[in-house]
Amino acid sequence: MQSVDTDTLIVVDGGSRDDSHRLLENSGIRWCQSEPGRAAQMNAGAEESTNDILLFIHADTIINSSNISAMCEAMEDGSYAGGRFDLCLSGNAVAFRIIEWLINVRSRLTGISTGDQCQFVRRSVFEQMGGFPDQPLMEDVEFSKRLKRHGRVACLREKVITSSRRWEQLGIVATIWLMWKLRFLYWFGVSPEKLAQMYRQTR
Repeated sequence: MQSVDTDTLIVVDGGSRDDSHRLLENSGIRWCQSEPGRAAQMNAGAEESTNDILLFIHADTIINSSNISAMCEAMEDGSYAGGRFDLCLSGNAVAFRIIEWLINVRSRLTGISTGDQCQFVRRSVFEQMGGFPDQPLMEDVEFSKRLKRHGRVACLREKVITSSRRWEQLGIVATIWLMWKLRFLYWFGVSPEKLAQMYRQTR
């Protein structure tokens, strides 16, 4: 198996204005800065890393050592180009259990995942793909679509926990409608820039 340094964590600051970089400087955590935007930040973090396997974690998502172990075990199989975890939303409402179940089933059937599911990939594959596409929205969906062309995708049942804050603030029904609308429009060729503008109007 290619080496995985599970002690390496790189935080990427995308030009924050709340003194996050000062906290990072005093924390001893390895970090770097990049242009704002998830794709740019994840690509910058990957460039800083020397690991053979890259795992991308959003700031509002929690993983544990069991997740890391499951990823390492899965990637012992050379047929896997990368993968993702099942998702658990942090809220207690029954509706969240239904939503996360639907997300996980859909992802398992299609092989398409989102950043909330902590996507991981072999460095060699990541470099062949040119990293995450330079677009302001749907970069994770596009990345997972391209990943399928390079090998099998590991759909791990171990769950990562992501914040349900977005759902709680906008409303569950409204959030479901927004996500499906954005994805539907993306599949029909609407530009990520236009979709990002629509998304920002809801925040």
